[in-house]
Amino acid sequence: MAQFEADFIWGAATSAYQIEGAVASDGRSDSNWDAFCRKPGAIRDYSSGAEACQHYNRWQDDISLMADIGLQAYRFSIAWSRILPGGFGKLNQKGLDFYNRLIDGLLKENIQPYITLFHWDLPQVLEEVGGWQNPDIALWFGEYAGILSEHFSDRVSHWFTLNEPQCFIGLGYYAGTKAPGLKLSVRDSLQALHNALLAHGHAVKALRGLAKKPIRVGPVQTGSVAYPFENTEANRAAAYKATFNVFAAEEDSHDCYLWKVPVNPLWNFAWYSDPIFLGQYPEEAVEALGANLPDFSDADMEIISQPVDYCGLNLYSGFPVVADAEHSWACVDRPLGNPLTAFKWSVTPEIMYWAPKFFYERYQLPIYVAENGMSAHDWVEADGSVHDPQRIQFLKAYLREYRRASEEGIPIKGYFLWSLMDNFEWEQGYEERFGIIHVDFETQQRRLKDSAYWYADCIATKGSRL
Repeated sequence: MAQFEADFIWGAATSAYQIEGAVASDGRSDSNWDAFCRKPGAIRDYSSGAEACQHYNRWQDDISLMADIGLQAYRFSIAWSRILPGGFGKLNQKGLDFYNRLIDGLLKENIQPYITLFHWDLPQVLEEVGGWQNPDIALWFGEYAGILSEHFSDRVSHWFTLNEPQCFIGLGYYAGTKAPGLKLSVRDSLQALHNALLAHGHAVKALRGLAKKPIRVGPVQTGSVAYPFENTEANRAAAYKATFNVFAAEEDSHDCYLWKVPVNPLWNFAWYSDPIFLGQYPEEAVEALGANLPDFSDADMEIISQPVDYCGLNLYSGFPVVADAEHSWACVDRPLGNPLTAFKWSVTPEIMYWAPKFFYERYQLPIYVAENGMSAHDWVEADGSVHDPQRIQFLKAYLREYRRASEEGIPIKGYFLWSLMDNFEWEQGYEERFGIIHVDFETQQRRLKDSAYWYADCIATKGSRL
């Protein structure tokens, strides 16, 4: 009977700004998302994360729901501005106290905490002095990481550093669709990214240096995964090359790329992952960038490439390719009737096999899928139930492919479903629901969706009935 490895971890994920609310409580200062939400037209439904899921005051109830589902792990992020309202320097004890209570509450239910240091919500006081454009941010982030390690590493063994720099730099500083809403040049955006990679390296050093017991740590990446349209040797090689390609066409008639925004060379895997795992930027891209190449040194690359223990991948959608004599690879149309999520993202479960396979071939590190899930237009029935069969179908299909990777010996270590609960979906506001727990944002009532009951069974049976 096919199933995952015995030590495989089943979890769910959230992020601080998307669920906590209480943005002015107990010493927390504004984040750049608080400021961004105040910009007219920045958020689709004119909302903000000021209330969100009120998890800050409802965390005990939320842990009880996690326990009901049978989660083995919970991936959550820390709000930097709760810990260091000034960005650095003076600690906010009440912020530390909240996360201490959360960690202890999780452990009481035998749910392992997996902490993400940064999930997009930068203290606004740091944004106002340049944010990720300021080279000092690498040291500020290292200080912040060290504080978290000093206070939480006695109980927290697994850490993620930066969640999706492709988004908070590529979409926040270049495309302008996420906080802080800037539209910098390619070079300035890549310089901000380089600062973020340095911050990752300093964070890894600080986490390990101040840890009270052995810890494991890695980054979280996202991007568009290519997969072979037909599983031939030539197409496999083409898909690998396309997955780690830095430069993609701005406009593509086959809709290869998930987000139709001109963020290249900022929307890719290799420019982010190669420095961390291989200690260098992709050589072809360095040559091609010319005057757009950011400033960096060998000493920088040594910091960025601090040894890590695993790679986190956030996987949602991909694109099929075939071998092409002229360009090495070419996009092809997805099959007629290929389903879309409510977010209009193509449903492509194949990536849950090919992404871990390609990443392990390139970097030789264990893999966590740190996010995977789908948005849907869910509603509450008259009897209080929430039926989401499309989400169950999605999860089954994606997890089957992930299990296939495990069966082939690729060291996949765990799965974090996105998301535990409906939440503030960034610039989309509250219109996209990713959760397996339904949240009524007017009353804050939680309801387990059908997918939550399905996931509970999946965990209990270790994915053997997919």
